Amino acid sequence: MINAIIVDDEPLALDVLETFIDQLPEINLIQRCENAFEANEAIKNHKVDLIFLDIQMPQLTGIDFYKSLSNPPAVIFTTAYSNYAVEGFEMDAVDYLVKPISLDRFMKAVNKASEKIKSARESIPDNEMDEFFFVKADKKLVKVNYNEILYIEGLKDYVIIRLEKGRVITLQTMKSLEEKLPVKQFKRIHRSYILSLNKIKAIVGNTVEVIENDKIKQLPIGKNYRDDLLEIVNVNRL
Repeated sequence: MINAIIVDDEPLALDVLETFIDQLPEINLIQRCENAFEANEAIKNHKVDLIFLDIQMPQLTGIDFYKSLSNPPAVIFTTAYSNYAVEGFEMDAVDYLVKPISLDRFMKAVNKASEKIKSARESIPDNEMDEFFFVKADKKLVKVNYNEILYIEGLKDYVIIRLEKGRVITLQTMKSLEEKLPVKQFKRIHRSYILSLNKIKAIVGNTVEVIENDKIKQLPIGKNYRDDLLEIVNVNRL
């Protein structure tokens, strides 16, 4: 999952990009920002992987704002003027979109950003990853160890984390929980399921088998996730 923010002082431009993003399940829109100061707060308060950043903004331009970030996310610049493209690419921008932005051009930029972000994540050594995270459940913060998770099931506004022993039910979205998971260890296999790759026992047709409570549990594989899962399985030889 890619966490993104949009930064633009024009409401119409924000609406267009939000509409495009809503069509892509792999992008989680964290916030719409009307200026660089709102964007700065969003980056401080959230894990942001990608910025759609307008260049011409009052008070502080998008380029000056991006230069001010000490550890900047990937960026796709947007503007009505193509003469800024050279400076944008000199800053290692993923892409540069000239308004009005078409959906196909937007998709090309997002695909490039996805590859860049994926490469950056895969370069993180395993020993630098946390081994656990916390969720709110039963009016307390519950510690969940990654290696104890069998799979995660979405149920309306709740998420059920199925563990080797027991379960944890928390009020949040699948997207928000997916952000906490190491990408090398967990894979979305269905709109309602995230699977620990280490817990796979077998893949049978359009289902994945795991052992839950000493019994075989079959989880469905969504058609939009099947190819990605099989590619990972082939690479890791699970």
